Amino acid sequence: MRTLWRFIAGFFKWTWRLLNFIRELVLNLFFILLVLVCVGIWMQFSSSTTESAGRGALLMDLTGVVVDKPSTSSKFGAIGRQLLGASSDRLQENSLFDIVNTLRQAKDDRNITGIVLDLKNFAGADQPSMQYIGKALREFRDSGKPVYAVGDSYTQGQYYLASFANKIYLSPQGTVDLHGFATNGLYYKSLLDKLKVTTHVFRVGTYKSAVEPFIRDDMSPAARDADSRWIGELWQNYLTTVAANRQATPEQIFPGAKGMLDGLRKVDGDTAKYALDNKLVDVLASNAQVEKVLSKQFGWSKADNNYRAVSYYDYSLKTPADKGASVAVIFANGAIIDGEETPGNVGGDTTASQIRDARLDPKVKAIVLRVNSPGGSVSASEVIRSELAAAREAGKPVVVSMGGMAASGGYWISTPADYIVANASTLTGSIGIFGVINTVQNSLDSIGVHTDGVSTSPLADISMTKALPQEVQDMMQLSIENGYKRFITLVAQSRHSTPEQVDKIAQGHVWTGQDAKANGLVDSLGDFDDAVAKAAQLAKLKQWHIDYYQEEPTLFNSVIDSLSGSVRAALPEALQAYLPAPLASAANVVKAEGDKLAAFNDPQNRYAFCLTCANIR
Repeated sequence: MRTLWRFIAGFFKWTWRLLNFIRELVLNLFFILLVLVCVGIWMQFSSSTTESAGRGALLMDLTGVVVDKPSTSSKFGAIGRQLLGASSDRLQENSLFDIVNTLRQAKDDRNITGIVLDLKNFAGADQPSMQYIGKALREFRDSGKPVYAVGDSYTQGQYYLASFANKIYLSPQGTVDLHGFATNGLYYKSLLDKLKVTTHVFRVGTYKSAVEPFIRDDMSPAARDADSRWIGELWQNYLTTVAANRQATPEQIFPGAKGMLDGLRKVDGDTAKYALDNKLVDVLASNAQVEKVLSKQFGWSKADNNYRAVSYYDYSLKTPADKGASVAVIFANGAIIDGEETPGNVGGDTTASQIRDARLDPKVKAIVLRVNSPGGSVSASEVIRSELAAAREAGKPVVVSMGGMAASGGYWISTPADYIVANASTLTGSIGIFGVINTVQNSLDSIGVHTDGVSTSPLADISMTKALPQEVQDMMQLSIENGYKRFITLVAQSRHSTPEQVDKIAQGHVWTGQDAKANGLVDSLGDFDDAVAKAAQLAKLKQWHIDYYQEEPTLFNSVIDSLSGSVRAALPEALQAYLPAPLASAANVVKAEGDKLAAFNDPQNRYAFCLTCANIR
């Protein structure tokens, strides 16, 4: 017995020691992580004080995409890069407003003598965002400092930004990939039919094409005509801007597929020479030759063994002193969903709470709502709209600044504004509502699974495993029609029109900003600066500062995001390496479609969403 007790006591003693060892190990690991974080913070701030000691270029080595509001703080992102490295080129998000403010600060920084655009890792942005960055680059050029663009090749988005440079360098083996815009979506009616899924669609609007993937295998003629119009206008806006920057004609920049083919034949398929002959670039040069030119312009850094330059990610953006009254800037970036904000989506409750805070803050004299959204939940859109209307009724001017998209629900939340500013290439309108309910009773029947039961009324007998009662279908259609009438009434009231007149330009029709201006849906064409200036003017402010309302993630969350981002980045690429390129691309498309469907959480299944607005490539 004593031996047994000794064995049990020994077991527990060694177990306890093991637990203590694990506990101490975990605590020590957290302590080491904390030390590394502190060192990273110290390095970040110490580098901020010394980085501009030498004169040189600002290297705009943008990596990833540009968005209005990144899901991770840029301050903590810099620390994360120092500690863990960049999580992924394609996953990284950059703040549009940080980029523009950095360019404007560099313009007045005597230690910055020029800009080098190295865009090989730039994944893209919507056209209004790139035009806003281009405006800041033009301001920099006008100050007398040069801007150079360097690259082995240029994608369409990269070239748009490069066109704002004084001089564009291209590798002798490179290319400028101009091909135009296209929209592509998945249509799965046949799949649903094969799975015996019954799709109940409720909509108002001839051009409300968001439901077409459920009921068709291709695009309807009405949707094709409408989309052809606005995508053609976007492409023309692209060519007009680039041509003006390059002092050429749009036809010279892009002569069409046949024209490009003829031009390539003349140079025996040499894409770099074609780009040079057609004024797309200024110089064909190897990396060594470009380095020599930039070293002569900016000097040589022995420490970096390269021309003198500070990366955009290492250049310290100073926070200006708050002067005058506050103009609150609130972001609606992404699909609009009910509840709290999630990365990449607009939370109805979160955004409404931010608007309420700005309304109740006596220091805030005006509100700018920055909208870059294809819409989403009608319920969440109404929560945001009503709070914005309350701010206006409280006497605070409200101005909407439209980014790349302010369509459907994105326009719904814009209706209370005193003034709406859109870019010529903004996609807006899409005034329409739809609802989709899928039931799988036939799918289950085909495999021998059946559903039965009793209910006190047809309205209680709602299940995805049963056929949708006709009464419920009728009520759903009435609800959708009521929502549409509410939508066009809100638009009519805000635009000083009538519901009948609005209905003629509604019906789910997508408009570019320039067409929206002609149709009276927006007040003027401009950018974010114009919207802020208008808000200050309406509030009669002589001096003001911008107060950005957004949730700042904690340092711990940012570090965890960096770690998880590395995992997310590595795993798909590792798997996709074994897939043919078309299959890998298709996998990404399927994932994107799934993400859209996952964002649909309206309690009444009513959505004001523009499906094609975010599908441009």
